Amino acid sequence: MSELKGSKISVLNPMGYPPTVTGKGLAPRLDSLDGKMIYLVDARFDDSVILLEQMQNWFSEHLPSVKTKLIQLSTVYTQDDPRTWEEIKANGDAAIIGVGH
Repeated sequence: MSELKGSKISVLNPMGYPPTVTGKGLAPRLDSLDGKMIYLVDARFDDSVILLEQMQNWFSEHLPSVKTKLIQLSTVYTQDDPRTWEEIKANGDAAIIGVGH
């Protein structure tokens, strides 16, 4: 410790600069799920796919008229995936995005 006496050190602030976040409203609720296509989207965060597989099984057992499609984002959850969102907009009625635990 004696060699540090009188020395100066530089300290960096770990706070960083948080991004500006713009809130968006939720999509309108569907009147019914009967005959609808629900995308179950694995955001590739921890074990979200396990939860989504269980949800898919629940839908097939309890609401067999609801079609589900389990898909995975093409990249990590921190990056946008426009092609996936376009597929859901074109072919789906709703989406459930799994973010793990």
